[in-house]
Amino acid sequence: MIYISYTFKISPLQPATEILIAELGYAGFESFVENEDGVTAYIQKSADNESILDDIFILKNDEFKISYIKEEIAQVNWNQEWEKNFNPIQVDDLVSIRAPFHPNPNLKYDIIIEPKMSFGTGHHETTHMMVQHLLTLDLKGKRVLDMGCGTGILAIFSEIRGANFIDAIDIDEWCYENTFDNLELNHCKKVDVYHGDASLLINKKYDVIIANINRNILLNDIKTYTNCLNKNGVLLLSGFYQEDIPLIDAEALKHQLKLELIIEKNNWVALKYFL
Repeated sequence: MIYISYTFKISPLQPATEILIAELGYAGFESFVENEDGVTAYIQKSADNESILDDIFILKNDEFKISYIKEEIAQVNWNQEWEKNFNPIQVDDLVSIRAPFHPNPNLKYDIIIEPKMSFGTGHHETTHMMVQHLLTLDLKGKRVLDMGCGTGILAIFSEIRGANFIDAIDIDEWCYENTFDNLELNHCKKVDVYHGDASLLINKKYDVIIANINRNILLNDIKTYTNCLNKNGVLLLSGFYQEDIPLIDAEALKHQLKLELIIEKNNWVALKYFL
């Protein structure tokens, strides 16, 4: 699988970088690496086209100066790129998220991630907030779905926190394959991984559903998620901005979901609903 990288140089950096990443995510870009000059975004070559940036409105905003360089990047180079750019992080001084070549800081929970091209290293606000939500839940013996699993980090953490049965699903083949690698690194035995989308959720039931994707997919799939929730089940949603909450909440209310908690980080949000 071949990826295309778009390296954007941005001035001033904020809030243009956050807006650009959000718009590129809606356009189909899958992974982002921020740097001191801007951000590099990655998209599958098969999904790239000459008009891919036409609807990226931040590029037309005169308040920001944004230029970019486009190039093809081979999968085999990705691990080297992550070794240069992927720094370990900590969540609430309880969870460490690191690559295999980082030392273990000996926190309560330790997650090892070999991210390759997949989304979900904990660096992005949405993954970070989902980890925070999972820290508050009693997952012992629970059935969990990690929808749009990316690296598999949230499925892995669910097992570490005591979940007894976890499904991890992603539509991207790279994420699907990467999740298996990370399950092995973390010695996980209770996670089943599937390549696909919400159409796989037929006759499935869960106590907790995690969906860190993007606004439009979530709006389309909330009904399906609700149908898969056991009574008193929890739905965690992220991948969108604070201003998107009214749209998400309106759709959730249609399906008797009740909003219990909002976590916000740099205008990104993660919502906790219960049925």
